[in-house]
Amino acid sequence: MHIHGLIEDSAALANICARFANKPYICVDTEFMRENSYWPELCLIQIADDEEAAAIDPMGGIDMQPLLDLLVNNENVLKVFHAGGQDIEIVYNLTGKTPHPLFDSQVAAMALGQGEQIGYSNLVDTYLGISVDKGARFTDWARRPLDKRQIDYAICDVTYLSEIFPKMLEKLKRTGRGQWLDQEMERLADPENYRTDPDQAWQRVRISSRKPEVLGRLKALARWRELEAQGKDLPRGRIIKDETLADLAGNPPRKQADLGRVRGLSAAWAGNDIGGRLMDALAHAEPMSTEEMPSRDDRKPALGKDGALVADLLKLLLKIRAKEINVAARLLARSEDLEALAAGQREGLSILQGWRYEQFGRDAVELVEGQLGFTVRNGKLKMTRTEAAE
Repeated sequence: MHIHGLIEDSAALANICARFANKPYICVDTEFMRENSYWPELCLIQIADDEEAAAIDPMGGIDMQPLLDLLVNNENVLKVFHAGGQDIEIVYNLTGKTPHPLFDSQVAAMALGQGEQIGYSNLVDTYLGISVDKGARFTDWARRPLDKRQIDYAICDVTYLSEIFPKMLEKLKRTGRGQWLDQEMERLADPENYRTDPDQAWQRVRISSRKPEVLGRLKALARWRELEAQGKDLPRGRIIKDETLADLAGNPPRKQADLGRVRGLSAAWAGNDIGGRLMDALAHAEPMSTEEMPSRDDRKPALGKDGALVADLLKLLLKIRAKEINVAARLLARSEDLEALAAGQREGLSILQGWRYEQFGRDAVELVEGQLGFTVRNGKLKMTRTEAAE
């Protein structure tokens, strides 16, 4: 494989993207910093196919459009990531689109029974027998210049992946599990997963109250904080911490001067501009509408004692089935789906659709309805049809 030097020139990037545009797949990874900012700061992009690889420096004024077009507008090239959620988020922030079509090797590994969240170094070791050098793992990627060791470390993330992907693809075809991943990959590529809506920001803040007026204030405050963080490009917690936001929603100050006595805020908030904007957000807060109110059971189905026992049986069934077919249990079903099924829900559950229904959901329903049970044979737990089902 030909490894290019660090690409810092627009013409060089356009040339390599023109070649990649005619390939069946490319492997993509990014290096970024987000500890001190709201938006992740893109510091490096690595890209490879089976013949060449390069690291691209986006911080020196290079024209990134050819690469962005390749990632989001070229439907003929499959984009391969490993645990690509944050990489995809960065592309979305730059373009308003997500890479498509895409393949995530971490999700594929779940379908192949290689763990629920296998790390990249473990994936490389499993498929290639290579131990990844983690020496540059905690690099400050925003600092320039980058040395050769840092660039080599970054490029390995895509050169190894370009060798692993065909092996995974072949194994998926051989086991007939490739179609299992179609829905997962489309879900991962859904732009709605990466869109930040300030009006929904309140949902990330933990609060015990279920009073409409309190939640209405929380929604207004969370929206205000989101916009402040975006505008200043600072982490949300640098503006105001979650617990302080919840406290203000539950115990709103009567006037701005009272902010100086709020735990988590400095005395300056009693008279500064940001304190004034916070008070303005509170002044315009309205009680949360009935449609938006969260359920009192924290969105968990009303199981009751018997339902909780049924959910436990479903989790046991999940472990048995996942082991039988050698797939990560998390890919088959989530705990919330099992609890919903135990509570009587039958609509809108992923385990009752497609391949999940065939591999697990059908038996899960039969277990809930008393048509399937557990038995011990030769010291091993097995599933058995009940007499009523027969």
